[in-house]
Amino acid sequence: MAQAKFTLPALPYAYDALEPYISGQIMQIHHSKHHQTYVNNLNAATANHVKALQENDVRAQINLQQAIKFNGGGHINHSLFWANLAPANTSQAKPESAPKLMEAITAKYGSYGGFKNEFKGVLLGLQGSGWGWLVKNKKTEQLDIVITKDQDPVVGDLAPIFGVDMWEHAYYLQYFNDKASYVNGIWNIINWDTAEGRFLGRSGALKL
Repeated sequence: MAQAKFTLPALPYAYDALEPYISGQIMQIHHSKHHQTYVNNLNAATANHVKALQENDVRAQINLQQAIKFNGGGHINHSLFWANLAPANTSQAKPESAPKLMEAITAKYGSYGGFKNEFKGVLLGLQGSGWGWLVKNKKTEQLDIVITKDQDPVVGDLAPIFGVDMWEHAYYLQYFNDKASYVNGIWNIINWDTAEGRFLGRSGALKL
């Protein structure tokens, strides 16, 4: 039986649709180059893992785990990221599109402004490459802000509501080392409609 291949998801908007907050050039490179590389490498690693399983080669299986984790995480994280962004002039980019989530954010962080300040502090405090996430604990239903290093995805009892890519390739061509301006701008293009769906558990399984 042929092994299923992972594929690069199409963006739900044009590359320049998130300007001026994220340039079309960044989006084109980020999506078609960086994300595509994660997909290509994940397909190669999983194919080799299938071969190692068939040959009962435990050493090879162990050796492939990091490549699968890194590239699989990159594919998951970016697939979530594209879907949790929306052009600033759309209704989806307005916090009012997520009334239940905003209610939970206000209950946890005091206000939307307080939440943004806390999230910004976590993002700018991240050393090296990684992601910042708003998550919901599936057992306690509580919100939290967490970071994952490199391309580690959110797993276990935590469900990602939305994430912010803090790798340099996500902002450097436009913002250079001014990470704070990138973080300030991204609040204008969060897809709150998608975030509401993830918070309420109605968005379904991520299709990869």
